Amino acid sequence: MTETLVRESWWWPFVMILVAGWFATDVWRWLGVFAGGKLREDGELLIWVRCVATALVAGVISKLILFPQGILGETPIWLRLAAAAVGFAAFLGFGKRVIVGVLAAEAFLIGGWWLMNALA
Repeated sequence: MTETLVRESWWWPFVMILVAGWFATDVWRWLGVFAGGKLREDGELLIWVRCVATALVAGVISKLILFPQGILGETPIWLRLAAAAVGFAAFLGFGKRVIVGVLAAEAFLIGGWWLMNALA
């Protein structure tokens, strides 16, 4: 009897994850869409939100450069700093396109890491 109940309700945790995941994210997204139409782009609230988002991104990048984990932690700090500088220069040089800066930094970092391993 218990085995039958377990076999028949194997899908229940997945439904709960789906519903809880939807409720936790999509409800707030829809509220943001409805409220966002009434906010001014140059208003103090949106300027504050933009500043907080920028600070969070800067913090994550700083943590990845200064306190990396995993394989990134095996690269020297000068290579990580140089990759960030190359990425920023590419970002500015190619019309402030984020994807160009990210790809340039990744290419420099991977190329430098590969070259260091090839020479060692």
